[in-house]
Amino acid sequence: LPPRKKKSKFKMLQNPYSGKLIVIEGIDGAGSETQSTLLFNFFKKEKISVERLTYPDYEEPIGILIHQYLHKQYEFSVDVQFLLYFTDFIKDRERINGWLNEGKIVICDRYLSSTLAYQGLRGFPIKKSLELARKFKLPKPDLIIYLKVSPEVSMSRKYKEKKNLDRNEADKKFLQKVGDSYKKLIKGRIFSKWVVINGAGFLNNLGNFNNFFIS
Repeated sequence: LPPRKKKSKFKMLQNPYSGKLIVIEGIDGAGSETQSTLLFNFFKKEKISVERLTYPDYEEPIGILIHQYLHKQYEFSVDVQFLLYFTDFIKDRERINGWLNEGKIVICDRYLSSTLAYQGLRGFPIKKSLELARKFKLPKPDLIIYLKVSPEVSMSRKYKEKKNLDRNEADKKFLQKVGDSYKKLIKGRIFSKWVVINGAGFLNNLGNFNNFFIS
C-alpha cells in the first residue's frame, strides 16, 4: 500500500466557495511580488477571472505602521506585531470571500503564512495564530506556493532593488531562520497544501508555474 499523506495537526475551515485562493510565499527577496504579478497576468491572458492582493498593504494605515516598525521607527512586542499583520488580512476578509463566491482566482502576495513564519519565529505561538484565524473566519488558502531562495540570493536582490533594507531584509541569520521556519510549516502541511518551487532561477518569468497550472 502507498504511504499515507501526513495530515496537518491543525484544522482550519475549508474554503466553501467555487473560487480558489492562492498564496505566494518566501523569505524577503524570494520574488513573491514579481511572481504573483506574473501569475495574475497569466490568468488574465487565459481569460480566467482573477484578483490580486499584496501584504502588507502599505497604502493603508495598518500597513504604514508595519512599514514604520520594519524600518525601526517603532518597536512593538511580538503580540502587537501579530495583531497588526493579522488585522491587515482580516480587513479584506469579506472582499476575498466575495471574490471566491463569484468563482474568481484570488492571488495573495504573502498572507497569514508569512506571519506564522516570521512572528512564529519571534515567539508568537503558531497554534494561537491558527486558533485566531479560525475564530475570525480568515479565508483559508487552497494552495501556498513557496519560492525557495537562499539568504544570499535574497539580500543580493534587495540591495539591487533598494539600499535602505528593513530590519528583516538586512539580517542574514534571521532570514536563514525564517527559511527554516517555513520548512517546518511545509513539512507539517500547516494552514494549507504547500508546493515548493526553486525561486532562485526565474525571477522575471513564470518558469514552471505554467506547467503547474495548466497540467
